[in-house]
Amino acid sequence: MTNITNVSEYEAIAKEKLPKMIYDYFASGAEDQWTLKENRNAFSTIMFRPRVLIDVSKIDLTATVLGFKISMPIMISPTAAQKMAHPEGEYATARAASAAGTIMTLSTWATSSMEEIVSTGPGIRFLQLYLFKDRNMVTQLVRRAENAGFKAIVLTADSPVLGRKEANIKNRFKQPSYLRLKNFEGMDLEKLYKAKDNSGHTSVVNGLYDQSLTWKDVKWLQTITPLPILVKGILTAEDARLAIQAGAAGIIVSNHGARQLDYVPATIMALEEVVEAAEGRVPIFMDGGVRRGTDVFKALALGASGVFIGRPVVFSLAAEGEAGIRNVLKMLHDELEITMALCGCPSLKDITGDHVVTDRDRPRIAPRL
Repeated sequence: MTNITNVSEYEAIAKEKLPKMIYDYFASGAEDQWTLKENRNAFSTIMFRPRVLIDVSKIDLTATVLGFKISMPIMISPTAAQKMAHPEGEYATARAASAAGTIMTLSTWATSSMEEIVSTGPGIRFLQLYLFKDRNMVTQLVRRAENAGFKAIVLTADSPVLGRKEANIKNRFKQPSYLRLKNFEGMDLEKLYKAKDNSGHTSVVNGLYDQSLTWKDVKWLQTITPLPILVKGILTAEDARLAIQAGAAGIIVSNHGARQLDYVPATIMALEEVVEAAEGRVPIFMDGGVRRGTDVFKALALGASGVFIGRPVVFSLAAEGEAGIRNVLKMLHDELEITMALCGCPSLKDITGDHVVTDRDRPRIAPRL
């Protein structure tokens, strides 16, 4: 498949290759899927204000995230059950991220364990975590992450309950029986999962998630681990301030790939509000709808320190395994490099809000007479 020229093309290949139930699981969003479309469409409302005749003979894409130097400000979001996409699952993702010199976030709901990921070789990895009702389970997962050399915890804050994904309901989604949620082997969770009927996915998950989760639990998490905590799932200035007060080392502006609450804004639209509220105290990242190097540049121009990608990883994994993910990371890297050159930005620090025009700035464009 050497003729793939952009990230989005992998989705159609994944759709062809995967069983409908599995493709729909990865591709769908909540309810009307308005936010799912908006995550993409919102990028097209932002235009560039390129600067010319600047020396761009050397372009430096390197970024620093929580003190770790990475090759580019593009990292991998946590996505569940990657072995549903390809037999190598998270192994392939870990190797591709490591080869590209960037960070992989492993989902709590992974089909490969933290220890298995480490066995693929060196790399900077974060663990995505849900705070379950059973805090002992949480503590065990955090200890294992520390022992496996994971560098940060990404706490998902937007999921007291699961959003309604109607495709999953229609398809009676059930995780294939040959797959195991490897981070939970030996815990009671495995039994719980097996005991459920076909429609059990949502009820199992809602039974585990803690609906009483508050900011005090973010503080509790810091008492059990020295690892920095990124809070993922923030869309407002108010919550950004509370996250910083609660000791978050960073924030990921995210609407969970539009899988939780429909009719929330696209993350690229929520980004500015969160960046302004943070006032530079902690780094702000975003995920949701990133498919082009131009999207990455727009996020950086609006104040993000980096972006995370989710579905492009799963779709390229389904299409071509590890090689697909490597290709996605390379295409985004190369597109970002070209965008930086054409906007007159030799390094990430040169990218500013002056390089883009958003709806908020529209009057800057002279009206047509």
